[in-house]
Amino acid sequence: MTADDLKRAAAERALSAVGDGMRLGLGTGSTAAHFVALLGARVRAGLNVVGVPTSERTRAQAAGEGIPLTTLEETPELDLTVDGADELDDALRLIKGGGGALLREKIVAAASRRMIVIADASKRVKRLGRFPLPIEVVPFGLGATGRAVATAFERLGCVGELRLRGSDEAPFVTDGGHYILDAHLNAIADPNGLAAALNAIPGVVEHGLFIGLATSAILSTDDGIVVLGQL
Repeated sequence: MTADDLKRAAAERALSAVGDGMRLGLGTGSTAAHFVALLGARVRAGLNVVGVPTSERTRAQAAGEGIPLTTLEETPELDLTVDGADELDDALRLIKGGGGALLREKIVAAASRRMIVIADASKRVKRLGRFPLPIEVVPFGLGATGRAVATAFERLGCVGELRLRGSDEAPFVTDGGHYILDAHLNAIADPNGLAAALNAIPGVVEHGLFIGLATSAILSTDDGIVVLGQL
């Protein structure tokens, strides 16, 4: 199976957890896009659901698929979010944000009773950190925020380079109008401690460590589907 086939297989398995009348969080990224496409086909066949997209990209795709959409203002409590991940460990801790939608993804996940992560098996790691950790920051005070982040890394024994996504002349801008610093750490010994330290920095809007949000994961492998946690 190709990588794309594996992503689609995980998305198909997640679709079995969707029931009529559900309020859904719709994730962002290549694997989540498969789920949105499959969900759209079910909606056109008569499934009654409503979705909250986690990015403008997902909003456009879901609308094109004919999926009814709402907002967290209108629907503040969701039944289920289905989203991908850039990395996950066996404790269902995640790194997300490679697509730049980490803030909205985390808000939607936190508003959901359950979160199913869909991914191919390559995303499963023993220790988080191989994938660069995205840190969403406000543009104002960028230099000071970067220094505070670097100090937090040093205090927690994280070694690596902090890079502004895009370039100094043309930084990547999130849907919320923020910048992203990507931390190339290779390994994160204490994800919980690092999450708490980043949360305490005023210029940090959000970070890509998703801890205590995912309730299960569906991993597609060449040998079949592997489920972590309870669907």
